[in-house]
Amino acid sequence: MANHQSAKKRIRQIEKRRLHNKYYAKSARNAVKQLRSTTDKTSAQELYPKVVSMLDKLAKRNIIHKNKAANLKSKLAGHINKL
Repeated sequence: MANHQSAKKRIRQIEKRRLHNKYYAKSARNAVKQLRSTTDKTSAQELYPKVVSMLDKLAKRNIIHKNKAANLKSKLAGHINKL
């Protein structure tokens, strides 16, 4: 257990940041699932830029790896092209 005041503060900050990151990562995963389940091409094309933006923001803030974001974007683009 932390004894120093700075260590206690760091623990509080890490927990707050973890919950914040978890929220945005989960909302991005839900958006990806929604886009994958879409069967209408026009609605998928409207949703795609929003999902790409979410993934880029997560990658920029190191919540997910930049290559994971790139792979997801590529697979989603392929999914839309197949529709």
